[in-house]
Amino acid sequence: MKICIYGAGAIGGYMGAQLARAGADVSFVARGPHLAAMQANGVRLQIDGEEHTVKVRCTNNPAELGPQDYVVIALKAHSVPGVVDLMQPLLGPDTAVVTAVNGLPYWYFHEHGGALAGTTLESVDPGGRQWQVLGAERAIGCVLIPAAEIAEPGVIRHVYGKKFPIGEPSGLVTPRLQAFHDIMSAADMEAPMRDNIRDEIWLKLWGNLCFNPISALTGATLDVLTSDPAVRKLSRQMMEEAQGIAEKLGVHFRVDVEKRINGAAAVGAHKTSMLMDCEARRPMEIDPIVTVVQEIGRKLAVDTPMIDAVLALIKLREGVNQGTAKPGIKTIESFTRSQKAA
Repeated sequence: MKICIYGAGAIGGYMGAQLARAGADVSFVARGPHLAAMQANGVRLQIDGEEHTVKVRCTNNPAELGPQDYVVIALKAHSVPGVVDLMQPLLGPDTAVVTAVNGLPYWYFHEHGGALAGTTLESVDPGGRQWQVLGAERAIGCVLIPAAEIAEPGVIRHVYGKKFPIGEPSGLVTPRLQAFHDIMSAADMEAPMRDNIRDEIWLKLWGNLCFNPISALTGATLDVLTSDPAVRKLSRQMMEEAQGIAEKLGVHFRVDVEKRINGAAAVGAHKTSMLMDCEARRPMEIDPIVTVVQEIGRKLAVDTPMIDAVLALIKLREGVNQGTAKPGIKTIESFTRSQKAA
C-alpha cells in the first residue's frame, strides 16, 4: 500500500511513521530544516516512552513519488489551496485523498443532499480548485483527535490520543475505507469508520470555532478560557450559532454545549494551534474554522452576530501580525497625536 503524507509535520509525521512501522510504503512531502533532518537521519518518533527511527522517502517535490493508493493531506487547512496543482502527480485513477485537516473540508457538500448539495466553499476552497483537481469523489474524511509536536527538526513527539475517525462522504463502508481502517489499526492507531463523518467534523469544529480565535486574541490557554465566566458565555453563544447552522444541514451533536466546553477544559493549560501560530506570526487557520461557518450561515440566511464579531477581531489581529493593517495603525497613531495636541 503506497501512502503519501502531504505535510509531514507533527500529526502527519506521527501518522506516517506509525504506518511505515506497520509495513506500508510511506513517503513524506515536507520542507525546510524538518525535511532536511528526516532525509539525513530518518524520522524519529517519540511515543509511549520509547523512540523509534523510521526511514521513509522524504521530498519537497511530489512529482518524484508517482501515483499513490492514498494521499493523506495533513497540512494546515489554509495552505492546501496553494499546493493543489503540485499534488496532481500523486493522483492515479484509484487514488483516495484523506483530508486530515482542521475545519470543514473541500468536499463537504459532495453526496450531501439538500439545497447545498454540490456547493463549494469559497472560504475553504477558493474557486473550487480542490474540488476540480483533487476530485470530491476521491475524498475520505478524517478527524484529528490526537496531539503531537515537532520537538526539533526530524523529531516527532506524540503527546496524547490515537483516534482518527474516518468516513466516506456517502456514509458507506467502501473497500478503500476498510483498507485504510485496517492499515491504521495495524499501525496502532484507531480509525473508527463512521456512517456520518460530518457529525465528527462538526464536533471538533464546534470547539475550535470559539477557543482558537479567542485564545489567539487573548493569549489564554484552554483552562483559562473555559473558567472565565464572560469568555465561557461568549464561547457558548458562538457554539449555539454554529449548532443552529449545522442542524439545518442534518448534523447531530451527540453532546451538548456545556459538555463540549468541559471537554476542552479537561485538556488543561494547552495552547491552541491558532494561538501558537499567532505568537509565531504565522498565518492562522481562520477561514476553514471560523469564516466557513459564517459563509454557510449566509447561504442559509442564518445570522451569526457573535461569530461575526470574533471573526472581525481575529482577522484584524492577523492583519497586524502580517503588516497588512496599516490604515488602522495610522488611525491609532493619529488619535494619539491629537490627544497629545489637546
